Amino acid sequence: MKFRNLLVVVAAALMLSACADWIYRIDVPQGNFLDERDVKKLRINMTKEQVEYVLGKPVVEDSFDHDTWYYLYQMKRGMAKRGKDFRKELKIHFLDNHINKITGDFELSEDFNTPLDE
Repeated sequence: MKFRNLLVVVAAALMLSACADWIYRIDVPQGNFLDERDVKKLRINMTKEQVEYVLGKPVVEDSFDHDTWYYLYQMKRGMAKRGKDFRKELKIHFLDNHINKITGDFELSEDFNTPLDE
């Protein structure tokens, strides 16, 4: 009798654990999604207004340094079969209201060092 109860409990546990993948979990995106094409439009000496027009408002503006903007994007996958979690970051440094330097996870265009004025 005890063996039979144990067998039923083990069988039920195995069946329920097999159903764990049936639960739908949504992906959770957070931050500014940046397209590579938009990032490649950036040029040295662009103003803050021009950058905002191309990329939108930054997620974070440094409270202590108003000349640094952060564009962050993070994707937390609900299910592993849809891909891995990832995070992308773009940090724009301004000098006298113009782009001075860009760092982050995006490749800049070959024309980045050519100002739009020329």
